[in-house]
Formats: sequence, C-alpha cells, structure tokens
Amino acid sequence: MTPAMDDHNGSNTGNPSFKSIRAAAERRGEWLELMPGRELDLQQTEQRHTRMMQWLESQSFPVKLLGRLHSKGEIKITGDRIRLRLFPAAEYGFEPRYDHPVEVLYEDDYILVVHKPAGMAVHPADQQDTRVTLAHAVAAHYESTGQDCAVRHVHRLDEDTTGPVLYAKNEFALSLMDEQMREKLIDRRYAALVQGNVSDQLTIIDEPIGKDRHHKQRRRVSPGGQSAVTFVEKVAGTKAASLVKLKLETGRTHQIRVHMSYMGHPLIGDALYGGRSDLLDRQALHGEQLAFVHPWTGEETVVDDPWPSDMLQLAESLKLIGQE
Repeated sequence: MTPAMDDHNGSNTGNPSFKSIRAAAERRGEWLELMPGRELDLQQTEQRHTRMMQWLESQSFPVKLLGRLHSKGEIKITGDRIRLRLFPAAEYGFEPRYDHPVEVLYEDDYILVVHKPAGMAVHPADQQDTRVTLAHAVAAHYESTGQDCAVRHVHRLDEDTTGPVLYAKNEFALSLMDEQMREKLIDRRYAALVQGNVSDQLTIIDEPIGKDRHHKQRRRVSPGGQSAVTFVEKVAGTKAASLVKLKLETGRTHQIRVHMSYMGHPLIGDALYGGRSDLLDRQALHGEQLAFVHPWTGEETVVDDPWPSDMLQLAESLKLIGQE
C-alpha cells in the first residue's frame, strides 16, 4: 500500500570470508560439514585442534556454543572437513496441537517465520493455561513435517496483534538471533489504525514506559520507566482516524499502544488504552514486515506479512486506503 518508512539498516559479519565459507558447507542429518579449503590446512597436524577452534570463532560461531559442542565431542575433523553437530534432535517443549495450522511465511534449516493471528498468544501464560497458542501450532508444524526442533521464539507479539513471529530452529541460530535482538538489529515494522488525525509532524515518540501501579495489565509513560522509542509515519488521515506506519527502536510491553494513546491517538479497538471498540474487537495493529540478518548466510532477510482482512476492511471503511 505504501513504501517502507526508510531503508533497512542491514549488517553483516564484516568478515570477507563469511559468505564463501558458508557456501562451502553442507548439512548431513544432525551434522554440518564445513570445508575450509585454503583458509585452514587440516592436514597439518601441529596444533590442528587449536587452530580449528580459532578459525571457527573467526567465522562468527558463538564461543559458548563451540565450548558446549567441544565438551560433548560434537566437533570433529574428518579429512579436509570439520563436522559440527548443529542440528541435534530436540523435544518440541510444547504439545503439538492441530486446531490452528500455522501460516508459514519463511522457513529454512535455521529459522522459521510464521503469521500470528489475532486472539492467539505466542506461548502459554503458565502451566495452568490450556489455550492453544502459537507455540503449540508451531510444534504441530514441526511434527507434521518431520522436524525434531525445540520451539524457540525470538520475539513476541501481543495476543491481539497480528504479524510475523520469528523462531530459531537450533542453538546456533538462537544465539545469533538473540544477539541481534539485544543489538536492536531486528527491524520490526507495523501498521496501525488510530483515532483522530495524526499530525504530520509526529515522527518520533521518545517516552519511557513503566508499569501502571493501578492496573496489573496496563503500562504507562512514566519518568521512572524504561527507555522507549517509536518512529511514526502518517500515511493517511481524516478527522476521525489515521493510518500510521511504525518502527520500534526498543521493544517494551505494549509500546506502540502506550505511546500512541499517550499522544492522544489510541489504537482503534484498544479498549485497554482508551480506544473505541465498536469498530473492531481488537487493537488495530499489525506487524507487516520483519527484517534481520540471516544467522547462517549473513544476508539481510526481509519477510512481509499481508494485512489481515479485518484491518483491511476497517481501513477501507474509514477511507484510509483504496482511494487512489
């Protein structure tokens, strides 16, 4: 509907041999075979193991993971190849449930991105929570496709927010994706329908967010809260409502909902933060794009998630799209 807010700030390892060594690799069951070639002479036996470990570290393999693999005998030298047990069979961690089949947006040996529908939590709240969650649906996907992977989400979305959720299929991918989350390298873009005509000058909201002492579920802008930054782009607006695109620099609980409500433009359907609920029975918020550096290839990977029908219909009825 509209172009992205700005260019992605993709990154890579900074190692010129990164792409070539990953091209010279092959998965064999639970093992990954690397062929270092001229970069590492495995025929030279002197300090071969030490040189191999140093070389693996130089190729951006997580040091802690290498240490665990080494302690369990899961790094081997076979001729001119290095074998690492990066894909061990693992329990799902959640009971596979087939009530709501997942919509896969992207998948390979390292990561999975699926669409999260409205009304579904990413994982159970506690052991007494018997609802079908996205974690159960992902476990069913793994089971139905013969994959023995633990269900490991990298980030979350609110229960009534729709959009892509990223999963790491092994410890290697999880370690690198968690690092990207800490370094704010995973780019999450959202679309929201909010009340009122948002000013064109509203481009950034930099307000700390903390817990609301008077309401267990709510968060609020608070001087003593955690730093929170949301970038805003108004796409269309009328006196009654606006379509805005948003980008998160931080990922605080309910961040977009709190920030937009604080600015006087609560999300339509978001009763918890002052939004009217007669037009939509959930907050009108959708994660429409996820961008990250692939943990294996080092290439920027962009995954789009089309708008759900309820938001499309509402935006059209509010004359915020489809007027060209």
